[in-house]
Parts: sequence; structure tokens; C-alpha cells
Amino acid sequence: MKKLLLLVVMVLLAACAATQASDAVAPGAPGFLLGLWHGFIFPVAWLISLFAPKVAVYAVPNDGGWYDFGYFLGIVVFGVGAKRGHTEVRHRTRRHGS
Repeated sequence: MKKLLLLVVMVLLAACAATQASDAVAPGAPGFLLGLWHGFIFPVAWLISLFAPKVAVYAVPNDGGWYDFGYFLGIVVFGVGAKRGHTEVRHRTRRHGS
């Protein structure tokens, strides 16, 4: 029952698609490569944006979907979401009678 409720909540949240204002998308504006870069430097840009009002973590206007895709990859694959190495999991065995 809990899994079904979780699935329903996830589907409802997925239905709440974010929209972007039409004036935020412009041809010739930052595209995929700048989105990739902005995603990669997100942690630094976010920290600076807390103290400098002219610094933002996301370019507006941008060219839309390709910028968003680059931004996503920059954060998840190359940036803070990237796995930094293989984590080894060790299992301990119990010895009875020791």
C-alpha cells in the first residue's frame, strides 16, 4: 500500500511541470555548452550569489531545452552529483563461539 501511495504522489508531482517564461528563451543566448559549464560551477556560483546580487546560478535568457540539458549534466554528471570514486563495501562475518 505504501508503494502505491508513493507512486501516486510521484506521478502527481511529475504532472507539475515547471514552465519557463517565453522571454527567458532567446535564439543565440547561452546554449548547451554554457549550460554544462554553469551546472559544473553551480556550487561556487550559488555561494557567490548569496553575497553578490548580480551573480546568478542560471542564465536568463538561454536557448531553452539544450541549455537545461547541459545544466543538468553539469551538475549531475560532472559537478556535485558526480560519484568521486568507487566505494568499497566490506561485509563482516560473525564467528560464533569466539
